[in-house]
Amino acid sequence: MADIIVAFPKLDDAKNLRKLLVRNGYDVNMACDCGAQVIDAVNRLDGGIVICGYRFSDMYYRELNEYLPKGFQMLLLASPGRLAECDLNSIVSLAMPFKVQDFLDTLGMMMVQYNRWHKKQKSKPKGRSDHDLRAIAAAKELLMERNQMTEDEAHKYIQKLSMDSSTNLAETAEMILELNGKEWNI
Repeated sequence: MADIIVAFPKLDDAKNLRKLLVRNGYDVNMACDCGAQVIDAVNRLDGGIVICGYRFSDMYYRELNEYLPKGFQMLLLASPGRLAECDLNSIVSLAMPFKVQDFLDTLGMMMVQYNRWHKKQKSKPKGRSDHDLRAIAAAKELLMERNQMTEDEAHKYIQKLSMDSSTNLAETAEMILELNGKEWNI
């Protein structure tokens, strides 16, 4: 589930909204009264939703939104007049005063969107570490030097060995280097 941070210039407002969310089954990580607290909190979390007002003592919603890392969405709660003057490109908004059910439905929609994004992020293949890239490059160099292969041929050879032995490319490259007694820098 997404991490939720509630932030309003009056801490009591943030705490009351937090209570409403908790009563309705949501876990709220933090209630804040300034943008700096929100920024500090989101930098320690993986992703989620920041529910906030229009203006804090140290910044506006727009600045706060720019500081949010990837994986965070903003739900802006403000008066209809304030929302009319806002640039709401990547921000979900709800006019205050709001009906509790409208608020919960909007938050539920954002949770679904977050969960889809989070699931997609998990399924993305992870990049190779520098160590793995250096091992692959060293194995290719060895094959190119000793067997007069092109870089493409050496890569395909390592790939084939990798598939045949059910190991990943980096492990296969390390095995090639070890079998040939080649020292390489880690």
